[in-house]
Amino acid sequence: MARFGYNRADFGGTRPVRPARRGRVTIAAPRTVEYRVGLKELPESVRPRERLLAVGAEHLSTAELLAIILRTGGRSGNVLDVANRLLADFKGLAGIKDASVPELRRHDEIGQVKAIELHAAFELGRRLMSLNPIDRPQIRSPLDVAHLLKGEMSALGQEHLRVILLNTKNQVIASPDVYHGSLNTVGVRLGELFREAIRQNSNALILVHNHPSGDPTPSPEDVGLTREAVAAGTLLDLAVLDHIIIGVGEPGYVSLKERGLGFETQGSDRSGFVARRTGSDGLARAAAGRDR
Repeated sequence: MARFGYNRADFGGTRPVRPARRGRVTIAAPRTVEYRVGLKELPESVRPRERLLAVGAEHLSTAELLAIILRTGGRSGNVLDVANRLLADFKGLAGIKDASVPELRRHDEIGQVKAIELHAAFELGRRLMSLNPIDRPQIRSPLDVAHLLKGEMSALGQEHLRVILLNTKNQVIASPDVYHGSLNTVGVRLGELFREAIRQNSNALILVHNHPSGDPTPSPEDVGLTREAVAAGTLLDLAVLDHIIIGVGEPGYVSLKERGLGFETQGSDRSGFVARRTGSDGLARAAAGRDR
C-alpha cells in the first residue's frame, strides 16, 4: 500500500516534516448597533417640559416630572428612560425620597449633582406640607385625590395602601404609606390605618391604594376592607370619607364611595366630600353622608 507523506531524505533533514495545517480564519461577529431615541428626537407633544407648558404640571406623570428635575439622560437612554428605571428600582417616588445620596449614586446615570437636586426637591415638598394650613391642598372630591396621588402610585409595581389624613377643612395633613402587599382584612391591620390619624389629631381620612395591573376595578377584598374600616372609624369617631383605587389610563381611578361599595351604613349621598362644623367648639368629625 502506498504511504503518503514526507520522509526525512526528501528534505535532507533528520526530522520528519509534517504537512502544514490550514490556517485558522477568525470571523468577527457582526457589530450590533444600539439605537436609542434622544429626547430631542421625540415629538414636542411628548417631551416633559413642552407638555408641562401645554397642559400644566398636574397632568404630567411622575416619570415626566422626575425627568424635568433630572434634565439629562445618559448612555443607557434618554432622561425619561432614566426616570422610569429610577421609579422601578426604588419602588416608586417614596423609595426615591427615602434613599440617601450614596444609594442614589449607585444607580446608573445618577451622579452626585442629580442626587443632591433630588434631595432638594423632596425637601421643598416636605416643607410645603408643613406650611400654614391655609396653604395645604384641599380634598373636595375623588378627582382631587387622583390628582394628588395618581401620578406617583400608578407607577408602583406592588400594591401600596396609603392614608390621606385631613383636618376639619378637608386639607391634607399627611399621606403616609401604611401597608404594601396583597390587600385583605387579614394582612392589613385596621389599627395601622388609624394609628397616624389619631396621633396627628386628624378629623377624617381617605384610603388610597393602587392596582399594579392597571385595572382599578374593586375586588371583593377591597370592598371588605373598606366596610371594616368604615365600621372601625365610626367607633373611633373618625370619618372614613372614601377608598380610592388607582390604576392607569383615564380616568384611572375608582371611588368606592361613589359606587356605594363598603359605605352602606353612611347613607346614599355620593356627591363628594363635605366637612361640616358642628357643636359649640366648631370642631366636627363630619363627612358626606354622616349624621344623617
